[in-house]
Amino acid sequence: MIDIKIIRENPELVKENIKKKYQMDKLPLVDEVIELDKKNREYQLRGDELRNKRNNLSNQIGNLMKQGLKAEAEDIKKEVNDINEELEENKVKEEEFQARVTEIMMKIPNIMDESVPVGKDDTENVENERFGEPVVPPYEIPHHADIIESLGGLDKESAGRTSGNGFYYLLGDVARLHEAMIAYARDFMIGKGFTYAIPPFMIRSDVVNGVMSFEELEAMMYKIEGEDLYLIGTSEHSMIGRFKGQIVKEEELPICMTSYSPCFRKEVGSHGIEERGLYRVHQFEKEEMIVLCKMEDQMEWYNKMWAMTVEFFRSLDVPVRTLECCSGDLADLKVKSCDVEAWSPRQQKYFEVGSCSTLGDAQARRLSIRAKGEKGNYLVATLNNTVVASPRGLIAVIENNYQEDGSVKVPEVLWPYMGGTKVITKK
Repeated sequence: MIDIKIIRENPELVKENIKKKYQMDKLPLVDEVIELDKKNREYQLRGDELRNKRNNLSNQIGNLMKQGLKAEAEDIKKEVNDINEELEENKVKEEEFQARVTEIMMKIPNIMDESVPVGKDDTENVENERFGEPVVPPYEIPHHADIIESLGGLDKESAGRTSGNGFYYLLGDVARLHEAMIAYARDFMIGKGFTYAIPPFMIRSDVVNGVMSFEELEAMMYKIEGEDLYLIGTSEHSMIGRFKGQIVKEEELPICMTSYSPCFRKEVGSHGIEERGLYRVHQFEKEEMIVLCKMEDQMEWYNKMWAMTVEFFRSLDVPVRTLECCSGDLADLKVKSCDVEAWSPRQQKYFEVGSCSTLGDAQARRLSIRAKGEKGNYLVATLNNTVVASPRGLIAVIENNYQEDGSVKVPEVLWPYMGGTKVITKK
């Protein structure tokens, strides 16, 4: 949610930002919120005037009572009662307009960074940089589901019986490799100076509304029936929510945390659930990182964070690239975002394994997260980035370490987490 002052003072900037995101249906919202905000401020001003008048009359009542002029005091009391009634009516109107302003403001996209490329959708995202040489071996690489099944590591049939499409059992050494990556990611981030956390895996609606847009909510979140609770789609949600309504000390910034969680997603929309493999599923596990910092430091941290994910995957012998998200592919709360994509030697193309974003003060404004400085309190910037999400990260490691005999090499950095196992062989 952007600052209402920006809409008041520069509505054309807000409209231009909406046009760049190809959300023409939202253009009328700008004029609508300006008009509603004007009405709201009129009621706020009227409320202030009435309260001042009431205070003055209350002082007069006290003076009249001291002078023994009870009849005159009673007349003024009636006037005060009338003011109280008008104040109640005014309060209802003020709250009504404020609620409507907030509702619309939640739908107006955040102002993107000037460096974001303009494009309609993810087909117009822009490659930034490649890291590591993509290799296509001289032998065929099977579909990742076939590889994992041949290693005795996958049972989707049983998961279909217990839970339905989009779920899976990981077994044996493959399951261990999956957990080894998560454990290594945890230690990797601790080594970068981030504080490790295991957050709640369910959050309330006020936190959900604070961390994501309505469009994302409908497509992603599972709601617990009969409870004001949602299963998290990423631990960023509960990690940022941890600071809801808090004022942190400026000297504590930046706050850098890394968190483990299972993640649950409906995956509603054009992508759908992958029937055969593990690329798009309803549940997965992830190591995440978040940063709270001063607004002026957000881009420095943004670049540091995606670079950490690149370093992580390169340590697993996986070639990667970064892909700049264009305006039409950028979620409404985000200022700037890029994906980290891993090389698939089977498909001979890159696929997404992580995403890094800065949201400016949008989440902080919704959740009232501030820092206390010498010149007063101010909203912080919030950033998030995937260290690794598995099974997507698992797919990348398996394909890039698949050998001609059907075995999979375990990256050296994972040997200590695999009990010394260096190769996973066919079963």
